This record gives sequence, C-alpha cells and structure tokens, in this order.
Amino acid sequence: MRIGDLAHSTGTAVETIRFYEREGLIPAARRADNNYRMYTAVHAERLAFIRHCRNLDMTLDEIRTLLRLRDAPLQDCGEVNVLLDQHIDHVTHRIRELRILQKDLRTLRATCSASHTVEQCGILNELDTAVAQATSGSPHRHVRGTH
Repeated sequence: MRIGDLAHSTGTAVETIRFYEREGLIPAARRADNNYRMYTAVHAERLAFIRHCRNLDMTLDEIRTLLRLRDAPLQDCGEVNVLLDQHIDHVTHRIRELRILQKDLRTLRATCSASHTVEQCGILNELDTAVAQATSGSPHRHVRGTH
C-alpha cells in the first residue's frame, strides 16, 4: 500500500509516518519503480503499536525501547516492567503537577467573577503581576510536556 493508504487505514498523518520512518521506529518502506513508498501489513501493525504507545503518553525513546524488546521475543521482559513502572511514576508526578495547575487556574479565575472592562479585569491584572514577578527573578511553575 502507498503512504496515503497507510495513513488512511491507521488514522495517522502522512508526515507522522515519514517522521517515524526517519526516526527508525518503522522500517523504511521499499520503493516501487515509480519511487513511491510501498508499505505492508507489517508497517501498519507496527504503526498501530506505536500509536497505542503514544496514546499512553509514552515518549519516542520509551517506544523505541519497547520496539527493540518486542523484536527480541525470547528476551526476559524485566526491562519492559521497569520501563512501565518508570512511566507510571512520571504520569503520577504529572497528575500531581496538573492538580496544582488546576488549583492555580481556579484561583486565577476567581479574581474576576463579574464582567468588567479589560482594564479592570482581575485575571489580566493578576497575570500582569505574575509577569512582573517572573521578570524580577521569582520562580514560576510550569507543567513540562503538557502542550
């Protein structure tokens, strides 16, 4: 199948497929006489595995490790367990950070409970105050990897 067919059948953007190929996550497709990439069911299955891992918020390095292990089916799966335990810890930490972010956003939202002029907007004034503090060297929080 051509790349458009693979993209359609897996719900993956063509550029994402090319990216995964460049990154070595899926094997390079053979080229037809007309130089089109020709993909097989093996590519589609591997791409489905990658997409499922991405839906679990795994990094490309984590996926690369899982694919390497998956390609060695007789190897002990202890490394898979360690990887997943580390990923669970990472997700737990992000959830904690996101809860703090949610609380901060609710606090910020509470600063403007009624419609005012933009000049009197409590949210914008609070954000301006935070910017002033940040530029004066005060630390700020940001949840890495959320966008």
